[in-house]
Formats: sequence, C-alpha cells, structure tokens
Amino acid sequence: MSLSSKSQKISYTDFKENIGNYVKIDNNIYHVSCVDAAGKKYYFNVEVGYTEKVAEFIHTAMDNRSLIEKGGTVANDAPVANAALDYTAADPNQASWLDYVLPVLWVCLIIGLGVIMFRSIAKQNNQNMDFGRSRAKAQKNIKVRFADVAGADEEKEELQEIIDFLKHPQKYNDVGARIPHGVLLVGPPGTGKTLFAKAVAGEAGVPFFSISGSDFVEMFVGVGASRVRDLFDQAKKNMPCIIFIDEIDAVGRQRGAGLGGGHDEKEQTLNQLLVEMDGFESNTNIIVMAATNRADILDPALVRPGRFDRQIFVNRPDVRGREAILKVHARKKPIGPDVNFRQVARITAGFTGADLENLLNEAAILAVRDGRKVISMADVNEGINKVVMGPAKKSRLVTEPDKRITAYHEAGHAILGSLLKYCDPIHEVTIIPRGQAAGYTMSRPDNDNDHVSKQQLLDEITMGLGGRVAEELIIKNYCTGASGDIKMITDKARRMVTEWGMSDRIGPLFYGSDGEIFVGRNYQTEKGYSEEIAGVIDEEIRAIVESCHKRATEILSGHLDVLHNMARVLIERETIHTEEVEMLVAGKSVDEVLAEMDKSDNAGSNGSNGKANGTNGGDANTTNVTTDTTTSQPAATADNETTDGNDTATTDDQNK
Repeated sequence: MSLSSKSQKISYTDFKENIGNYVKIDNNIYHVSCVDAAGKKYYFNVEVGYTEKVAEFIHTAMDNRSLIEKGGTVANDAPVANAALDYTAADPNQASWLDYVLPVLWVCLIIGLGVIMFRSIAKQNNQNMDFGRSRAKAQKNIKVRFADVAGADEEKEELQEIIDFLKHPQKYNDVGARIPHGVLLVGPPGTGKTLFAKAVAGEAGVPFFSISGSDFVEMFVGVGASRVRDLFDQAKKNMPCIIFIDEIDAVGRQRGAGLGGGHDEKEQTLNQLLVEMDGFESNTNIIVMAATNRADILDPALVRPGRFDRQIFVNRPDVRGREAILKVHARKKPIGPDVNFRQVARITAGFTGADLENLLNEAAILAVRDGRKVISMADVNEGINKVVMGPAKKSRLVTEPDKRITAYHEAGHAILGSLLKYCDPIHEVTIIPRGQAAGYTMSRPDNDNDHVSKQQLLDEITMGLGGRVAEELIIKNYCTGASGDIKMITDKARRMVTEWGMSDRIGPLFYGSDGEIFVGRNYQTEKGYSEEIAGVIDEEIRAIVESCHKRATEILSGHLDVLHNMARVLIERETIHTEEVEMLVAGKSVDEVLAEMDKSDNAGSNGSNGKANGTNGGDANTTNVTTDTTTSQPAATADNETTDGNDTATTDDQNK
C-alpha cells in the first residue's frame, strides 16, 4: 500500500481510545484504523518509536486487544501513557500495482487454457477427418535417372515408351494410340523395382506419388476405398504424373475366396482401385506403376489389359549387369587400384542389386574398422563372405573333436566337387564358423547358365553327400551336421522326379506344385496323382539318392590319402582356396601345400594394401572371394539345434 507524505504525532491516550482494526505489515509497522470523536475513520501506518516500552505495548496489544481496552500494563510495569508515536496517514482507496496485474494474469491464464483445449480438440477432429485421405504426397524434381539404374538394359527399353508418352502425349493421341494405363514390375526382392519407378518419373520430369499397398488397409470399413479415391484425386490435380504402389499384393489379392468372405475391406479397396484405373472416368495422363514379387496371387481383373497392360520382369542381373551395378555403387567410395569389378561380378552370380550395394557397404565398413581410407580387394572379398554366410566367428571356442569332424566333412565336399565333371569349381573351403554353419564349402560358377542338365544335378547331389560319406569312412559314425546337405539333396532329387521329368520310370510328367499355397485360393494342398504314383515317386527319389551315395563312397574310398591331407591342412590353416584344393587333389603333400601357402602369405603382405582374409594367403584378386550361385541357398540355413552344422554352399539348381 502506497504511503502519503503526511506525518503527525499522536499521544498514547488518543491512540488507545481511537484504535480500531490493526494488521501487522512489517516488523515494527502496523496498519490500523482509528475513529476520532466525530466518528470519522482514519487509516494509518503506525510505526513503533521512541521507547522500548511503547514497542512492547504495541506488540503485546496486537496479541491481546484487552490490554488496550482495559489500559493494562506491559510486563507488570506502569501503564504507558501519553507516549508519542509516529504515524503516517494512508489512502485506502489507492490501489497497488498488484491490484491491476493479478486480474490480468488470471484472465490470460484462462484464455491460454482455453486455446490449448481448443487446439487439442481441433487436432483430434482433423485426424478423424483425414482418416480417409491418402498418405501419398507428390514428389517433384525427382533426381533419380536411368544412369543410376544399371544391369537392366531391356527393362529400360520397355519403359522408354512410358517416358516418351508423359513428355509428348499429343503425338500418340494423333494416331489414336493408347498408352498403357499401368505397368507391373515383377521380380525378386532387391532387384530395383522401386528404383525403376523413380527413374521413370525423374526422366519424364513429372510428379511422383509413392505409397505401399498396406497403407490402404485399415481396421475400419471404407477407409481403403476412400484413400484410393483421394489418391487419384490428388493425381488428377497434378497430371501428367506417376502413381507407384509398392507391394501391391497386399491389396490386390484375388477376390471371392479364402478366409475374408466376399465383402471384406481389402475387396472394397481393390474394387475402387479397379474403377479408378479403368472405369467410366479413366485418366490417360496418369500412369500407375506397381511392384510385387507375388504376381501369381493378384486378381485377374487387376492384371488384364486396360489396367496393368504390361508386366515387366526385373530379374537378377547377369555378369555384365553386376559389373555395371558395382561401378554405380562405387562412385562415391574410395576404391583401391587392386579391386577388379569384373572378377567380383563373375564370382557373385545370383546377387541382386541390393546384395551388391550391401557388399560394397560392408567392404567400406571393414576398411574403416581397419583404419584405412581406401577399400581394398580383401575388403570386398570379406564383404562377399559376410553377405552370403554371415560374419566369421573366429573367437568361438571349437573343441578338437568338432574341428576334426568339420574338417573331414568339408574335405569330402571339396574333393568330390573337384573330381566331378559338372560341378562348379571349388572356390573356398573353411572350418571357421559363420552364421549357423560350423564350416562350408563354396563353389562358384564360371558363367551364368540358363539350363541345368540331369548329369549336372546328379553330380551336385553326389557332392552334397560328400560330407556324410567322409564321416562314414573316417569317423565311423553319423553326425547331425549333415542335416542341411540331406535336405538339399532330397529336395533336388524330388524336383528331378516330379517337376523336371528326369525319372525313366515315371517319364516326362509333372507332379509338382506351381508355387506356394495361397490361402485366398486354396486351403490345403491338392495332390494331382494317386497314392500308387506317390509310392513310385518316393521309390525314384530314394533310388537317385542311393545311387549318388554309392558313387560318392567309391570316389572318396579311392582318394583317402587326399581326404586325410586336406583335413590336416584345414585343421592347420582353417581356410583353403582354389589353388590349395587343386594341389591337394593333384597329390601334393601337406608340407608342400603349407609351404606354398606361406609363400603366398609373404607375397601378399609385402605387395598388397589389403589385409589377409583369416589365416590364408593367395592372390587377393582370386582367392578370398566366396560366391552365391544363381538361386543358391547358402549354408547359413539348415543346421540342427544340437550341434554345429557343416552345411555345404554348393551350386543350387535354377527354377526353370
């Protein structure tokens, strides 16, 4: 409370008679109200002064008003009378600054809380209103070009017409040509289907809408169809443009069968998509591109002409394509002079573009881990091993009996792979655990073969049995490590009989399956043959495997010295490559092979910037590379749960 400058003296008698209400506002200052003889009320800020007795009286009076009313004493002393007090009159009607600020603050606080609540409610309402809108946004100025897509020249040629139409639609309209409404990209994962769609949009210079098939599907009925309508409404505002639907099989599965019934949400979404692509209001300036690796389960109405007119198969690249892809991904990486991309491409058959990109990325990480700024060929070789088989587990403790079993197992594979005519050349044999395998034998093809002969399949089955036969001859017991090999050879023999017509007893008849079971079409598998034929099939599979087992036993029995020597070298050095395998099969002794490996190690350490792979030597350009085959299933799959498996990464057949 503000104080005026007026100051007077008042006696204690007047003070006692006129004192009214009082409030302590400081240590020695009291706010009091006094009434004079005329009944007029005054307000004062009274400050204790002059004598200690007065101060004591004032403090005591504030605690016990009866002292003032009765004229009592303070601490049993004489009454304090006629003592003078300083007082200052105060204006009770004059408000302080807090009286103005506090109400404003309260109003602002209430308004702020109201704004926050309103925005929260509005946001919730907007989310509810946007629930049926498409999540795809128009991407303009796409920087991806066909120069960034390598290894698929034929696919580029098929897409050039789409680009030309988007750039010059009038010349097609003048001759009455109808450009395809949709393009379906079909291929295995990692082959670059999404990259192709971006490259088309980038070359044509048009907006690009990208969305996944699963983005259309929600738990509420009608949302998927609403999002399809909204997506095409956005596309109409940005014509010409491209709509890309990734994994379209999530929404484009066949209708009318399966567990979902005839009116589930996915069917409504698909119906709306069919209408938008080729209904009464078809849009010729909107190109729909989609990608899938399960074209067999798509609804026939979706892939008919007028909707997805063209299906472009994006396959795994061949050797020239792999080399081109490696060069594209190596543009922004410091590659050493010893890296030979042609050699890497030759030994990475079956790799997709994503695999090759991952390979170089792993090589770059290995270079950084080793403290170098340049990627060497040794890094690339180890990167291939890591992509195919997983990281090496060199610190894993392996007992001597397990190491001996693994060495003979892998030596059996390697010897048969070297001696059989139609097997791919052996590239690497190791007993270092990688992934789920305790060891592996890796063979690489010399080229990309499109056909596989019956004799080649029989040789591959024989090689696959080499590990088990070596255990039978040397260990005199069976081990669980051959489980992956047994699975591989059984599957290959079954396909020879049921799919490829390579059984003389059954002949060229097909008894296999076209692919995976699709629950939307069939609930269970249906055999297209009788129980009698099923028995014949089992007999033929057994005959093929037993014949190859007998053949493997005969070959290894005649090369027991080579088997012992190779196992000794593997136990000593853990990993050998093509040169060492050839020397051992040719009859070289263990000491000669070890001496050559030491010589190669010394030459490699003096003339190469790369680090040695494991404990093995050899030319960095050829010996430290492992490979996958065209459709190979590497050794990382297929081992039992009780022991470390000894899978063999040999050449798998192609699904032709």
